[in-house]
Amino acid sequence: MLTGKQRSYLKSMANTMDPIFQIGKGGITANFIRQIDEALEARELIKVNVLNNSPLEAREAASQLVEEVGAEFVQSIGNKFVIYRESKENKRISLPK
Repeated sequence: MLTGKQRSYLKSMANTMDPIFQIGKGGITANFIRQIDEALEARELIKVNVLNNSPLEAREAASQLVEEVGAEFVQSIGNKFVIYRESKENKRISLPK
């Protein structure tokens, strides 16, 4: 569980990031979940864009993905959301206490 300070820190990092995934009309598939899982292991913090033709809203998609990959929800703004999961092998981000 992230503290407010940690969430704030991650939000500031995500501010300059571009989305690396898009959720479209296909929604969230098993293959998409696997790709998100691999990206979280490599990067720890990712931003996802939910397209207008998607059956899911950004918050719905975020909560479904967080549950599937065991990540933490950071923020959702408009049709984008940010999730975080500490990497087991490639730890890059050191969170404030």
